[in-house]
Amino acid sequence: MNTPLVTRFAPSPNGDLHLGHALSAITGFDLARRHGGRFILRIEDIDMQRTREVHVANILEDLRWLGLAWEEPVLRQSTRFDAYWAAAANLRERGLLYPCFATRTEIENAVAISPTGVDPDGAPLYPGLCKGVPEEKIEQRMAAGEPACLRLDMDRALRAASAHLCGAPLTFHEWNGDAASSPQVVPADPARWGDAIIVRKDTPSSYHLAVVVDDAMQGITHVVRGKDLYEATHLQRLLQVLLDLPEPETYYHHHLMLDPAGRKLSKSSRGTSLRDLRADGASPSDIRRLVGL
Repeated sequence: MNTPLVTRFAPSPNGDLHLGHALSAITGFDLARRHGGRFILRIEDIDMQRTREVHVANILEDLRWLGLAWEEPVLRQSTRFDAYWAAAANLRERGLLYPCFATRTEIENAVAISPTGVDPDGAPLYPGLCKGVPEEKIEQRMAAGEPACLRLDMDRALRAASAHLCGAPLTFHEWNGDAASSPQVVPADPARWGDAIIVRKDTPSSYHLAVVVDDAMQGITHVVRGKDLYEATHLQRLLQVLLDLPEPETYYHHHLMLDPAGRKLSKSSRGTSLRDLRADGASPSDIRRLVGL
C-alpha cells in the first residue's frame, strides 16, 4: 500500500449496537491495527428525527467495552450538512440532479399501473414522474414551499462518468477478507438503482451522498461493512467519480449476522444487542467468538 491504511466504523444512533455491528467494528479495528493504520469512528446522524443522544452514548460505551479505540474527535454527520449541500449543488448545476415532488403514494400508484421493476433494496424503481419538468415550473413549486428531494438523472450521470473516465469501465476493488488473497476488480452497475434519491426531502443529503463525501474527507482507504451494503457500493462509486473524489483502495463486505429464522439482525432484534449480551454475562472474547472472529 502506498498510503496509510484507514478504516472506519460508522453506525447510526437510532438503536443499540448488535452482533452485526460488532463484526464490522472489530473487523475494521483489527485490520487497521494489523497494518499499523488508523481506525476512525463516525456517527451517521443525518436522520435527526430518529437520532437519540442516549444511543450515541451507548455506542461509545459498547465499543470501549469491546476494547476498541479510535481517533478523536468523533465526526458527526449532523455537523457536515454544508459539505453535503455543496456536493449536491455541484451535481445540480451540471444537470445531474433534478427536484422530485412526488409522494410515496403517487409513486406507488404510478408503478401499479406501469410496473418499473425494483431497485437492489426491493423498492419500486422511480417512474420519472418529475423528470423533464420545465425549470420555471420547478421554481414555482419550490417557491411555494412544496417539499422536494433531489434525484440523480441516471442516464446523464452514466454519460458524465464515462466521459470522466475516458470511456474506461466503472469498477471497484472487492476483497474477500482472506489475508492471503488480493482484491478483485468488480464492474459497477449503478443503473440498477434508477434515478436514486441523493438529497432527501427532510435533510440536505442521503446516506449515499454523505458517506462518499465523508469517506473522501477522512481519507478512508478500506471500507469494511456488511454484504447488505454491497449494492450500495455500485451507486457510491458513481458518485465518487461524478464528484471527482478519491476511490477507496478496497471494499470488504463481510458476512451478515442472522437470527434463528435466517433474517439479518436489526436493532429491534431481541437478545442480540451488545448491551443485552453483556448484561447476560458475555465478555468481549465471547462476542468475537459469536461473530466468527
